[in-house]
Amino acid sequence: MNTIKKRLLIFGAGIVGSIYALRFAQSGLDVTLLARGKRLEALQKNGLRYNDHGTIKQMSIKTIGKLEDDDIYDFIFVPVRFDQAESALSAIKNNQSQTIVTLTNTVSYESWLDIVGDRLLPGFPGAGGDMKEDVLYAQFGSEKHQGTIFGEINGQTSERVKELAEILETAGLHYEIQHDMYAFHVSHAAVAVGNKHFYTDEGVVDLETARSERTLSKIAADIKQNLRLVELAGIPVIPTETKAMGEMPEQDLTAMYRQMLSNDFIIDVMLGDHAISQRAEIMLLDEKFHEKFSVGQ
Repeated sequence: MNTIKKRLLIFGAGIVGSIYALRFAQSGLDVTLLARGKRLEALQKNGLRYNDHGTIKQMSIKTIGKLEDDDIYDFIFVPVRFDQAESALSAIKNNQSQTIVTLTNTVSYESWLDIVGDRLLPGFPGAGGDMKEDVLYAQFGSEKHQGTIFGEINGQTSERVKELAEILETAGLHYEIQHDMYAFHVSHAAVAVGNKHFYTDEGVVDLETARSERTLSKIAADIKQNLRLVELAGIPVIPTETKAMGEMPEQDLTAMYRQMLSNDFIIDVMLGDHAISQRAEIMLLDEKFHEKFSVGQ
């Protein structure tokens, strides 16, 4: 397969979408980035600006503001927040492209399948970061289990899964073909919703409060309880690192989170401007998780 001939669309120019667009473009792949409003204007005027080891650089990337139904791509990537996923997929619904890769949190595929059918290829991003004044500050997972994770809902290694793997290899990105994508998504959500304790009605807590025993013990207790609920539902907790979180003592979990919150990049991601915009996602994910896995069901 010649990946150069594959047409790729990133549907959304937020942090994750911008990171993938940048890496694909740097690798010579045919990538287009869909953006709107001020973000589209900034990309068209200045290109994609990003931090490269302290130096601000820019790269020209093809951009569009609207996806036409007959503008066909081999892969459309949808790197949006969980609370935005249904509206994004609805916007793509009438486009004739055959593979739509979601890169986001979820605890269920039903509503997405109702919108785009078997074109859905669920995944999870292997990148994170922050954006300040239209400059991208990015970090990719360096180990395979931290890379881009994707797989067919039925667990089969289809041709499009192999093609996506080749695209990511061309871009030099770590990836994992996951044969139980649903178990991965549910396991990850069980941990991610613990971050709700970093939020207040106004935004996020300060660093001192985030690192406090009171906050971190709530997160640890929630994570352990949520992972128990996943196992009670007969779903394997994966990967092994996530399963280990459910098995370690609460004090070890709090120590792990306190250590994470000594890293400036992680502090920025968890408590910075980007975190504030994620509040709606975490709260909705928490609600949907407990609707599906609450005790007694």
